[in-house]
Amino acid sequence: MIRILLAEDMHMIRGALAALLDLEPDMEVVAEVARGDAVVPAALAHHPDIAVLDLSMPGVDGISAARDLGAALPECRVLILTALGRPEALRSALAARVGGFMLKDARPDQLAAAIRSVVAGEHVIDPKLAAAALTAKESPLTPRETDVLRLAASGAELDEISRALHLTRGTVRNYLGAAVTKLDARNRLDAVRIAREQGWLD
Repeated sequence: MIRILLAEDMHMIRGALAALLDLEPDMEVVAEVARGDAVVPAALAHHPDIAVLDLSMPGVDGISAARDLGAALPECRVLILTALGRPEALRSALAARVGGFMLKDARPDQLAAAIRSVVAGEHVIDPKLAAAALTAKESPLTPRETDVLRLAASGAELDEISRALHLTRGTVRNYLGAAVTKLDARNRLDAVRIAREQGWLD
């Protein structure tokens, strides 16, 4: 029996996924969580064979949760589900040693087959996402510039960004200026738009 941990912050979607997976004769959902930072404690308590994680969750995102889970319980495999197939997110997931990366609109039989494959040690990646990741441009932004721009995109002001990242206002301003220049943007808002369209802020 394949033991599954399900992490999804939308209650209706999580309930539907759990019901569908429990219909499979060789699968059992042993834990359900609504936050990324609840993944590792639940996994340590229930020892699932695989964690099916939503990419975007409160607490920490699915990729960060996968990374933490790999350190805490390396034998537990991970499959990421996402509504938006961003190439940058796929690359980050592969760097975090995620076994599978699928869109949420996959058919239930495809999801069940993917879970079996990932548990067996195989990699399962949505073919359209794989093609997009191969052809997409890599972000020119450094990780710190990305962090600063992501906070700016959420509406944070300079003071808030500097407090959140433990940087001076001047340093934050410099990072934002560098991001605008690298993205050939007109201003900060334009830089956010360009980075979002490319999937570099996921």
